[in-house]
Amino acid sequence: MEKLLDHVVNEEARLNALRNLSLLDSAPSDSFDRLTRLASQLLAAPVSTISLTDRDRQWFKSKVGVDLSEIPREQAPCAYAIEGRGVFVVPDLTADPRFVGSPLAESGIRFYAGAPLFTREGHGLGTLCVVDDKVRTLRDGEEQVLLDLAGMVMSQIELQNLVGRVDATTGQANQFQLFEDLDDLARRGPGALAALLSVDIFSPTRVTNAARTLGSDSIRLLMQQAICTLRHTAGNSARLYHVDQTRCAVLIEDDLLKSYALADRIVAALSEPIACGGVPVAADPTIGIFDFTVGAVEPREAFKRMSNAGDDAPNAAGRHARYDPASAQRNARRFALLNDFGAALEAPSQLSLVYQPRIQLVSGNRCGVEALIRWDHPELGAVSPSEFVPLVEPTALVRSMTEWVVRAAIAQARTWSKAGTPLPVSINASAMNLDDEDFAVRLLRATRDAGIAPDLLELEFTESTIAHDPTRVIGQLRELRSEGIEIAIDDFGTGYSNLSYLQQLPVSVLKIDQAFVRDMVTSGKDRLLVKTMIAMGHDLGYRVVAEGIETQAAYDMLCEWGCDEGQGYLMSKPVAAERIFPPKREMERPRGLAS
Repeated sequence: MEKLLDHVVNEEARLNALRNLSLLDSAPSDSFDRLTRLASQLLAAPVSTISLTDRDRQWFKSKVGVDLSEIPREQAPCAYAIEGRGVFVVPDLTADPRFVGSPLAESGIRFYAGAPLFTREGHGLGTLCVVDDKVRTLRDGEEQVLLDLAGMVMSQIELQNLVGRVDATTGQANQFQLFEDLDDLARRGPGALAALLSVDIFSPTRVTNAARTLGSDSIRLLMQQAICTLRHTAGNSARLYHVDQTRCAVLIEDDLLKSYALADRIVAALSEPIACGGVPVAADPTIGIFDFTVGAVEPREAFKRMSNAGDDAPNAAGRHARYDPASAQRNARRFALLNDFGAALEAPSQLSLVYQPRIQLVSGNRCGVEALIRWDHPELGAVSPSEFVPLVEPTALVRSMTEWVVRAAIAQARTWSKAGTPLPVSINASAMNLDDEDFAVRLLRATRDAGIAPDLLELEFTESTIAHDPTRVIGQLRELRSEGIEIAIDDFGTGYSNLSYLQQLPVSVLKIDQAFVRDMVTSGKDRLLVKTMIAMGHDLGYRVVAEGIETQAAYDMLCEWGCDEGQGYLMSKPVAAERIFPPKREMERPRGLAS
């Protein structure tokens, strides 16, 4: 029983080694075909193949003199050949009880000689074999020729495999080599302690600035020098890998204290400027650390945990962070939400809009609403927009999200208009939306198709949107404003405040961010800022809206300073569309508002 279990385990390891090489069912290769042709010529055999032994078949990576691509593994001589170290010879298949009735014997093949193809770890992949339709044996010296050719086949396989395990820009081992080394480590020393360090040498901002200033090839040159420093600092006992554009991994076989000490040394060593074309460039290294027991974690999972720690490192003390399962769980949730949001856009009931009323502060009358998206996840329940919207905004999904909001908001505006209660609806747009050349055209077409007046729609965008592509953004906004759609700057005071662009924008509304409004009752600086922003907005000809009004004191101050409109929990939380026009007994107004 024990021998049977060992055979099963070894066979699975052999099959894993075969699949990791990605040779099965791959395209023909002239480098392998040359070797089979040479075997056929040197051994005077009409048929020669490089045969790989899969679970239930023999697949020919290369072949001479045969049209078959594969044969069943059962009763194939190659299956016997990989069990020994020398050349496996069968002078006459029809006279050998193991192969009587086999597909090869039935097809007229009599002679077989195969040299096994073994990996360095001892896994038999298949054979280089020659066959003949005549009964014969190998002559003196031919066995060694076949073994030498099999060695050349394995060298070609290793060379081809090595190309996929080396980073082309720096010549360092890549993450696939890391996976293989972790597997090898688990076989040699299960239970030992080890650590993986994720070393980000340059931040994305530093990479962008270097590429713009020094040229795109500068990153390669900088990384080559940085890796030399990293290798010297890590020492000979550590193994180094280049796993992303500016990220390396370091594998050390030791305890937690050594990994932390090495992280400190790496940060110190890489803090020295790196020269590129005579220009000193400062790196900004961060390091993630994952300590583990060898063999207890799969290689890809170990790499993932190391990467999670690396992602946490920029915000950690000392610019290095240890793997935190709670942080990894948060990252997994973020990934899951982003992955599920595409399906939510197509689902009939996961997404919805709520509407927060906007009030004329002096009169207390409602003058519009802001449409806000909500997500009811089928498994996670209600997901806050403050959680999923920032995840969606940097991705291409933001276009689809905005289009969904536009369709739903315009449909609701149409419903209110048909009911005789028209109400302007404000929607938010991102930089990616306004970067679409036809965004304005599509938005205007949607209003026309719905049959609503353009002035019932207001588009909000943040100041940072302007910095993305000022010419295109301003052009899109002017087109929308010329057709009657209101334009508002949202979250004013928190973004890219370029006053020269403000003069060019066809803006009609300025919305002061709630961060200033919430604290202005107790903060003299915030009071001064809000009062100044109201005055500046009026001087530029804008209507000014204050967001986040939560107290009567804040409401009264804003009225005193002449703020035109406001929204916040004092007046109303965001509510479903049917609650925007409730029976009068449900209407609540803060003290001092007109009834």
